[in-house]
Amino acid sequence: MGDALDVALVGYGQAGRVFHAPLIAHTPGLRLRTVVSSRPGRVRADFPDATVVADPAEAFADPRIDLVVVATPNVTHAPLAIAALAAGRHVLVDKPMATSLDEARRMAEAARAAGRVLSVFHNRRRDADFLALRRLVEGGHLGEVVELHSHFDRFRPQVPDRWRERAGPGAGLWFDLGPHLVDQVLLLFGMPLDVRADIGAQRDGAQVDDYFHVVLRWPRLRAVLHAGALVADNRLRFAVHGTGGSFTKHGMDAQEAALRDGIAPGGRGWGRDPRPGLFTPAGSGGIGAPREVDGPPGDYLASYVAMRDAILGRGAPPATLAQSLAVMQVLEAGRESAATGRAVPLPAAAPVSGPPAPAGGRD
Repeated sequence: MGDALDVALVGYGQAGRVFHAPLIAHTPGLRLRTVVSSRPGRVRADFPDATVVADPAEAFADPRIDLVVVATPNVTHAPLAIAALAAGRHVLVDKPMATSLDEARRMAEAARAAGRVLSVFHNRRRDADFLALRRLVEGGHLGEVVELHSHFDRFRPQVPDRWRERAGPGAGLWFDLGPHLVDQVLLLFGMPLDVRADIGAQRDGAQVDDYFHVVLRWPRLRAVLHAGALVADNRLRFAVHGTGGSFTKHGMDAQEAALRDGIAPGGRGWGRDPRPGLFTPAGSGGIGAPREVDGPPGDYLASYVAMRDAILGRGAPPATLAQSLAVMQVLEAGRESAATGRAVPLPAAAPVSGPPAPAGGRD
């Protein structure tokens, strides 16, 4: 493998160009060697040293490639990942893992058969606000959590002409933003007992769902996952309540906006939350004064560092296959619940835990 792992990035649309390419380029030990794209000029303007090819098979067949990153429309995730694994490449695929649980299971089996690392880019588990919440939960500061509201709302009244907004497998808001919210809550609390989902289209001209309100149920805890495209006041991110207090958070993690602005990831101040959440303690003595929660900075680069280390046999991948399959199981249950109007039970499973939340961050 030489002094760095060579990476082939498949897709140079929004996900590939804004998220994956900059993170690959700024992760020590990784080298962006090849980009699969139909727009070579755009790639070369950003990465003049990268090779640009039009056919993914050409990149998969290149013996220099160690890792393939799939950042293409959701319907292509499974076939591209399976082909790359069959060619002997490690694979990181953008969320969602696939368009169905059956596809995801076939991907996992292909990885096992090839003896290669397969993981999913669940970057929002490394948002600053989620890391702050996770620290509160794991530290017992909230006591027993009984209610969680996780919002990812926007005000986008016009329906854009892009694949996510056209009817087809894996399109729509539930499979776009749902994986983020599901992955986060599973990391905190494990698999719920059942899922009840209301998923629909609210905007004029919408071909796919642009709204979801999903309730996950545990014996005592209820987690509400919500996203809409017609929410003008879209500041609420988290409202979490437990026997020991509440955590509320407004505003989104700053890393996506920084990447869109072309700011190099990982520099001084990267991932700092401009609007920290508030923790309100509660107990037998009453309700205390709210205070800001100084959590660790967000760190999307950690996903690629973990992928690099997993390939080199130094640790777990950024999301394990068990975690990624659990997310797909909940997504599919939500889709079934919305179609039938019933709560869909989920089989009992071990907690979908990840590495502990970081104690701090870089200066």
